[in-house]
Amino acid sequence: QVQLVESGGGLVQPGGSLRLSCAASGFTFGSYSMSWYRQAPGKERELVAIINRGSWSATYADSVKGRFTISRDNAKNTVDLQMNSLKPEDTAVYYCNARRFGTVYWGQGTQVTVSS
Repeated sequence: QVQLVESGGGLVQPGGSLRLSCAASGFTFGSYSMSWYRQAPGKERELVAIINRGSWSATYADSVKGRFTISRDNAKNTVDLQMNSLKPEDTAVYYCNARRFGTVYWGQGTQVTVSS
């Protein structure tokens, strides 16, 4: 049974930091590229960051470049998203995603709210 379980969301003040984590099971984690997406109320889901299988390549949305860092641990089957200098516009549900060719898995999401 494939599972992607996100954790680490919550309420944080503008300028603060959060670290999201996604624990994967039920598939060959190291064979999949891993991504974080987010969806704000009334908006489409958007790609935040993606990291390739070997961790040597990561790509970020322009809106988060220089503030967010994606990383993965293929030994622990986890992928993290370190989020710094958070802004109110970062408020969204954040989803973990695994992709290999036509196979895609999604987590249930974790809420991140940036507000004073």
